[in-house]
Amino acid sequence: MSTLARRPASSLLPDLWEVFDATWPFGTRHPMHIEDFVEEGAYVVRAELPGLDAAKDIDVSATGGMLTITAQREEARKEQHRSEFRYGSFTRTVSLPAGADTTKISAKYEKGILEVRVPVAVPPEERKIEIDVQQD
Repeated sequence: MSTLARRPASSLLPDLWEVFDATWPFGTRHPMHIEDFVEEGAYVVRAELPGLDAAKDIDVSATGGMLTITAQREEARKEQHRSEFRYGSFTRTVSLPAGADTTKISAKYEKGILEVRVPVAVPPEERKIEIDVQQD
């Protein structure tokens, strides 16, 4: 016998909320899962986008201090009993950190993971400024 792990119920009707969350466009689940971090002088965003043709189905753009990843997954119609795959257009937009150099953004797609690297200038160190106090 196997046991399935479930998240704690947030109400008396957890399954109803899961259905509502999965179908409502403003739900808490997002079809494009991402992670972001800073390493080696670059802001890095990684997105799970399995089964796509990166040259045709994925677009990366940066403007106004924001990085946007858009992907399109077409539904292949087959006679099926159930499908939990998500189809259509998916977009994620994240704020770029201060000092991001959008002219040198690079992106690569490997094994279903899109990795976008944005070089970030090293911020100047904080310095303490002495205040000249004048006595009357």
